[in-house]
Amino acid sequence: MIRPTDIQADKFYSKKVGDLHHRNLRTCAASTPIFEAAQIMAKEKISCLFISDEEQVIMGFVTDITLRDKVIATQLSPALAIEQIMDRGIVAISESAFLYEALLLMFQTKTRYLLVKNVDRYVGWISRNKILTEQSQGPFIFIQSVKQALDVEELKEKWNQVPKIIHQLVTNGLKAEIINQIITTVSDTIALRVIENTIREIGSPPAKFVFFVLGSEGRGEQTLKTDQDNAIIYEDKANEQRELVRTYFLDFADRVSTDLDKIGFSFCQGGLMAKNPKWTHSLSHWKRNYESWIQEPTQETAMKYSTFFDCRAIFGEFSLLEELKTFMDIQLQNPTERFFMNMGTNSLQFEPPLTFLKNIRTFKIEGEKYFDIKKTMSPIVDLARIFALKNRIFETNTGKRITALNHAGIFTDKEAQELSHAYYYLMALRLEKQALLIMDQEKNPENYVSINELTKVQLVTLVEIFKVIKEFQLKIKVEFTRNLF
Repeated sequence: MIRPTDIQADKFYSKKVGDLHHRNLRTCAASTPIFEAAQIMAKEKISCLFISDEEQVIMGFVTDITLRDKVIATQLSPALAIEQIMDRGIVAISESAFLYEALLLMFQTKTRYLLVKNVDRYVGWISRNKILTEQSQGPFIFIQSVKQALDVEELKEKWNQVPKIIHQLVTNGLKAEIINQIITTVSDTIALRVIENTIREIGSPPAKFVFFVLGSEGRGEQTLKTDQDNAIIYEDKANEQRELVRTYFLDFADRVSTDLDKIGFSFCQGGLMAKNPKWTHSLSHWKRNYESWIQEPTQETAMKYSTFFDCRAIFGEFSLLEELKTFMDIQLQNPTERFFMNMGTNSLQFEPPLTFLKNIRTFKIEGEKYFDIKKTMSPIVDLARIFALKNRIFETNTGKRITALNHAGIFTDKEAQELSHAYYYLMALRLEKQALLIMDQEKNPENYVSINELTKVQLVTLVEIFKVIKEFQLKIKVEFTRNLF
């Protein structure tokens, strides 16, 4: 039975920013006195006013909350120029973007307002509340409630509600890549809350830093079975401050990781976490890490640290990670031959579970046949990564990497379509099975899929997908390992 809320949700996911009536852009000069800006907002009945320079370039914005917190609460003179209190965090989105993309962008950038662009021209703005009214029920209202959670126990309760939401989205046929984004945004929101609470407890950091995530979270491809993969970069400091800075961030990382574990994001068994002293370091130290992985590679480092090429900043000074990526780009311009050879060999570590007779290879648990869907998907992740690095494409999401490689002429339209369809079919199946395992059997989510629970159509589809993966692995053998066998 299709519920009205299901239809409403479907419409929401197909609506674009341009379909929503956005407010006209109202601006004032940076030199405008605060009280005059407030009068404009009162007259126009708007909650957000944008500030522009002499050339009409938008510099920032003020809101009702800005006036309350920065003027009234501090008794600041209303005769001062509006630029002294404006928020400079301008974020824009295209009219052609989907509404769910706009909402995810708002949660990720922690902004309540987006400028709307038509090509290179700003045509208006939209608020988070305006978009949320388009979807009175669903995951975005839930994400908003996560942002308002106060402590670890409340955040744990929120994370425990996610499987039910994901099952509803899968059942309603929502695309797997959108569901990945929703899970990732919930996860990011929880991590941000934990980080903010930790800083409040132990005091402000003694140096600029960025907290970044790796692996599936770094790619924006989280599922319901997830552990922690994260790290910290902090700015280089003078010798006399180094020990103080390092002590702070190791304590900070330990507290954050411990709270995330309590919430449901288990410790990484391989130790790829900021709480491991090996992965909390200065920018210069991180540069040496990447340089050694690229210029002095071994098979072991290729297997162990490939996940660090799938990284994404979620809190702090994002420019630190961007500087590291710029450094990585320079290293990739002249890598050793062995670097890509080792990466290629690593990409062949897992083969699709296909027998010689084109049946699915399984293993048994208590007499029932299973296959590991995570390991089955790994070759697609790996091949997208190696081709992206080879061509210095710095997207981290697997789907976006495939699209970028297609646009660059590395993958044909057919190859890109086959890979993308294969990956997201497997992802949807993985999410569905994990959600059902939690909800129906009250078990922890796993990456094992029971053959007995699959339909004949699903089995045939999986066999065809495994054939596609094998063909691409042959492409890697030829191009990167120079081995046909």
